[in-house]
Amino acid sequence: MVEDEAVIGCTGEVLIGTRGSAGPGEILVRVRGGTETFLAWSQEPLQTGATVLVIDSRGCREVDVIKWADPLDVLGDGLADAG
Repeated sequence: MVEDEAVIGCTGEVLIGTRGSAGPGEILVRVRGGTETFLAWSQEPLQTGATVLVIDSRGCREVDVIKWADPLDVLGDGLADAG
């Protein structure tokens, strides 16, 4: 199966929660100037609405993801308190 390298490194939102090793969920990812859905596999279950990072492509619109928190969000919180 051919990997979709364009999606690796993109962030997305969980539309249908993943179940860890029990099965995939579905995510919405901004890629190629639009948004696309992919089946998403993760090591641990992820809830609907969680932000994820795509770490690998399985081909055929299937990806591996991890939970993601943007490290720059912490900087934004600190700047708001400083002003």
